[in-house]
Amino acid sequence: MNRGSLFAGILIGLGAYGYLALGGIPGAVIFAFGLMGVIYFGVPLYTGKAGVTNDIPGLVMIWLFNIIGCAILGLAALYLGGEPQARATTMVASRIAGGPIAALVRSIGCGLIIDCVVYLSKTKSTMLPVLFGVPLFIVCGFYHSIADVVYLVAAGTWDAGILWYYPIIVIGNYIGCNVRRVTLPEEFLPKTK
Repeated sequence: MNRGSLFAGILIGLGAYGYLALGGIPGAVIFAFGLMGVIYFGVPLYTGKAGVTNDIPGLVMIWLFNIIGCAILGLAALYLGGEPQARATTMVASRIAGGPIAALVRSIGCGLIIDCVVYLSKTKSTMLPVLFGVPLFIVCGFYHSIADVVYLVAAGTWDAGILWYYPIIVIGNYIGCNVRRVTLPEEFLPKTK
């Protein structure tokens, strides 16, 4: 599981790096590559598992290896500099300046979208939800706790704001990922892997 979780983090990291490199709607569409890879390879992603598992220790291990994979791409963006690094710096400063309530709301929205995207892609055997859902969460300005590791590392600016910001978006993603499970009747919730 740990190698798969690490690879999932690398895939999401590639998508996030692509978004930093291109920006805008085209970058948001390119980002979808990461989640498509996660689904095709069947590797565990925190926001893909948080709404379908009760194994919290296992989910924590998935999260840990996902962030390690994304940190690798964040270090590459920091080292290589240029437009991706500049975009990451602006993005991180803006997110922290938005405050904790906005971070929580924006991360819940992302969790809800990603959980639905993964569920629909797996149960309907199509990548269309990914191609629409990933750009949707990005254009809405929602926060993905795994992809954000790329942005945080690439920005290379470490301040006290990160200490509240990152835990809030991890929790917010978890809440959002469980909206479907809490609100839909059991018969509409077939098990997914």
